[in-house]
Amino acid sequence: MNLSSEESAVPRFHCEMKSEQKGARARAQDERPGTYVDGVRWRQSRARGRSGSTGGHSSARHGMQVAPEPAAAQATFGELVATSAAARASFERMACAAACNATVLLEGETGTGKSRAALAIHRAGARANAPFLVVDCGALPPNLLESELFGHEKGAFTGAILRRVGAFEEADGGTIFLDEIGELPAELQPKLLRVLENREIRRLGSNTYQAVNVRVIAATHRDLRAEVQAGRFRADLFFRLAVVGIPLPSLRERTEDIPLIVEHILAGLGATPEQLAKLTTPDFLTRLQRAAWPGNVRELRNHLERCLVFQRALPPTAPDAVNALAPAVPRMVDASLTYAESRRRALETFEHDYVDALLKLHGGKVSQAAAAADMDRVYLYRLLRRHGLKS
Repeated sequence: MNLSSEESAVPRFHCEMKSEQKGARARAQDERPGTYVDGVRWRQSRARGRSGSTGGHSSARHGMQVAPEPAAAQATFGELVATSAAARASFERMACAAACNATVLLEGETGTGKSRAALAIHRAGARANAPFLVVDCGALPPNLLESELFGHEKGAFTGAILRRVGAFEEADGGTIFLDEIGELPAELQPKLLRVLENREIRRLGSNTYQAVNVRVIAATHRDLRAEVQAGRFRADLFFRLAVVGIPLPSLRERTEDIPLIVEHILAGLGATPEQLAKLTTPDFLTRLQRAAWPGNVRELRNHLERCLVFQRALPPTAPDAVNALAPAVPRMVDASLTYAESRRRALETFEHDYVDALLKLHGGKVSQAAAAADMDRVYLYRLLRRHGLKS
């Protein structure tokens, strides 16, 4: 694609081009003053030739000759399975990313499997035997998150009685997975940018930098381009993160994958042949394919776990399926609390309910439950003690 502009600069993003089998599709950002083609404001279009496009007060002429992308042939990647072209194309990108050390940005809705994709990329690469550390950028307040990422020296702040090694140091030689990178506070964004550019960190309370050898994989459910447009996310950090961008399609975009995913999930949950036969009938699978699944694969997995608990094929929208494991207290949001405190309480409720249901599903056998949940047994025991649950 050749671009020329009558203006010296075009601010931020006005549109993005995506190569598809039928040609190139352009999508405009929903931002004032807008993007125009031949004087008409537009949101989405398929390029067919040469036309004039303007973003704000600038004007650009473009002509495109885009070859269609080859169809992906990879049907599995790590624990991920698919038959749809969209998902298999993502697997193909993951395989390419695993073969190098470039920074990866996984983009997709909540529950599309970004964490499993990150782990699969790590395990398929040269760093497979090195550490794989996960940091949820939305789970901690900024002061604690900075210490979690970069570590701190003794006395760096009140309560810092010992020196602490941060996640970047701990993951040295391996991979660090920054989940929900779109939630990273503005004050930490330039510090992360320096790490990505120079591969060096500075602990809180220290005056010296030290080199780290880590592979960075980030994930977000947000549209980071829109966040950059709105000024909530640094453009330079976005470009550093999106060296290899991998979109993960939602479940509603690949309903043909549901039968295969169902079998894979049930096998992982230890379903018996009788249970597997009951939950893979054509009628039940058709109902699953027609459901909306706003929580994507994670929601589908939770529903299948409920079906195993109640020993029957529950409809996706059945009231007993939704309410059987609901918390005893109604779900309410207390806006008088800080975001961090409100999130902490919600996570505690989820942990309690999930671990309780997990143990019931596996007859109170902690080792079996931990293996099915892909969780360390020691950590599961810790959750049981924290929430006062008994195996």
